[in-house]
Amino acid sequence: MANIPTPHINAQYGEIAETVIMAGDPLRAQFMAENFLKDPVQFNNVRGMLGFTGTWKGRRVSVMGHGMGIPSIGIYTYELFNFYGVQTIIRVGSAGAYDPDLHLGDLVLAMGACTDSNYGAQFGLPGTFAPIADFSLLRQAADFCEKQGFRYKVGNVLSSDVFYSDNPQTEKWRKMGVLAVEMEATALYMNAARAGRRALVINTISDHILTGEVTTSEQRRTTFTQMMEVALSLV
Repeated sequence: MANIPTPHINAQYGEIAETVIMAGDPLRAQFMAENFLKDPVQFNNVRGMLGFTGTWKGRRVSVMGHGMGIPSIGIYTYELFNFYGVQTIIRVGSAGAYDPDLHLGDLVLAMGACTDSNYGAQFGLPGTFAPIADFSLLRQAADFCEKQGFRYKVGNVLSSDVFYSDNPQTEKWRKMGVLAVEMEATALYMNAARAGRRALVINTISDHILTGEVTTSEQRRTTFTQMMEVALSLV
């Protein structure tokens, strides 16, 4: 196909599975490939954004990094949906908790994604688009969490363009029931909607905005395995 390899993914058509599990940190994707997949084969290393395809319980699946922020995940997911025939993308990422009932290691299934980004302006809609998850994936993920006894919540997250904010608005988002803040779900959900594909974001609480609790980069890379299990259960 004329559009591949793309500028950001050095793979041929067919080397990437129809379901891709993505993580912001490419080393988390590599960890998943090495610890969960059978016979993983690397298909991408452009800009260090590692991607692998293997099998999970006999089902073909790919794992790949997407980088930090809406512009980065926007590029990778657009190329996967529109050039590589990917049907489903599941993000396994970290998030900072707004909800006082959430704790480090808890899961948040992002039913919707608020944003302070202008990403949606490109679609020229005569109003505000509400980015949401694919319901079938969301329902299956929640059912799996229940069966496994994982601590989780389902609800709204904030996809922010700003990590170090000069004017944090934590309390305003919290008052509206937003559970946690991350940086990518909005773009993934919008790209999936535009392409007519499926997407779900599963976040692990890596820090708590209200209490100041934090995890290390090593913990975020290698110990957030519950969300990986949930994602793989959807393949």
